[in-house]
Amino acid sequence: MKKGILLFITLCFVIGMTGCDSFGRKETKVRDLEFVVVSESAIPEELLLTLEEMKAESFHYVYSDKEYLYICVGYGEQKHSGYSIAVDGLYLTDKAIHAETTLIGPDSENLKRNTPSYPYIVLKTDYLEQTVIVK
Repeated sequence: MKKGILLFITLCFVIGMTGCDSFGRKETKVRDLEFVVVSESAIPEELLLTLEEMKAESFHYVYSDKEYLYICVGYGEQKHSGYSIAVDGLYLTDKAIHAETTLIGPDSENLKRNTPSYPYIVLKTDYLEQTVIVK
């Protein structure tokens, strides 16, 4: 019994270290996806209303109009203004769409001001019927 448990734990550790899913199959990047960052004035009205309701907390939200896919990432309320968001990658794997973003802090001038902000980004890409994973 103990050998079986030890074998199971070892197998789980090896699978975790190799980046494989629970069936031992590694996820493969298929291609980078083309996208545009959507300005607030170009966000569909229905989506904009939803983002306004969600922006105080961190969020990931996906919206589709069956022509385009909108991937939204919000970082919640920040104590200062001047934040920006970098897109580190948007790509398709054999299992999902992956979106990777990073919040970039304000410069020293904005740190002097205590004006709350709600940084979020909306990425628009062609519609694909895939699960979206945000990192």
